[in-house]
Amino acid sequence: MAKANPFQFIQQVRAEVSKVVWPSRRETMLTTAMVFVMAAFAAVFFFLVDQIIQFGLELILQMSS
Repeated sequence: MAKANPFQFIQQVRAEVSKVVWPSRRETMLTTAMVFVMAAFAAVFFFLVDQIIQFGLELILQMSS
């Protein structure tokens, strides 16, 4: 692979960066909010599953003693 001199490298980097489609502020805020909402739903879901499993185990242990 041929090595480019530093000037060519910087030109290539700038050309590639110009191809990037950057999200708007609104898109960034919306996706950030969705991440927080989904994390909250996951936390509530796993909390409820944990509570159900705990209740079931306590019920089994009480029946066996």
